[in-house]
Amino acid sequence: MTWQLSAFVVIMVLVSACRHQPPVVVIQPYTGIDQTTCDTVQKVIEEVYQFNVSVLPTRDLPEKAFTNVKSPRYRASILLKDLKEHLPASADHILGLTTKDISITKLDASGNVKKPEYKYEDWGVFGLGSRPGPSCVVSLFRLKSDDQGKFYERLKKISIHEIGHNLGLKHCTSPGCVMQDAAETIRTIDAVNLELCPECRRQIDG
Repeated sequence: MTWQLSAFVVIMVLVSACRHQPPVVVIQPYTGIDQTTCDTVQKVIEEVYQFNVSVLPTRDLPEKAFTNVKSPRYRASILLKDLKEHLPASADHILGLTTKDISITKLDASGNVKKPEYKYEDWGVFGLGSRPGPSCVVSLFRLKSDDQGKFYERLKKISIHEIGHNLGLKHCTSPGCVMQDAAETIRTIDAVNLELCPECRRQIDG
């Protein structure tokens, strides 16, 4: 009877430990992304979300995502599907990093292409994340700055923002929250803090 009780206790401890394992995020660098960029994103996700993060081997962007409506870009929605297909069984989320410009079709409240259509049918973005979902992608193309420190700060904020969408967070209106909608300008990104507001934090902490 004693050994049965001991075995039961061990099993319960193991089950409890498994339940409290932090989520796992893998970073997928596409061709052109350097180690410093990967290290920067890995560290900020670990610090802000307390997740386990690792980096996958570099691979090429999928040709099927390429488009050239107004300029050479890669469709962010196709990249999300591609990333999801390459999500390791051991991971919960995958974040793609690319130096190339990425785009979406921006819709209005009715689900139609936002006016003027020529502007929004292929709209360049900083990043995109499924909400909720396993995949997100961040482009360095529109984060460039002569100030290297500002560039990396932008990279961190966009990465935390897109992972937030993966976790189910919507755009937030709280002043300074990293989940604020960029509102079509990098100035919004520069103005927000590198942290979630208390309400967004409460939502993901449950």
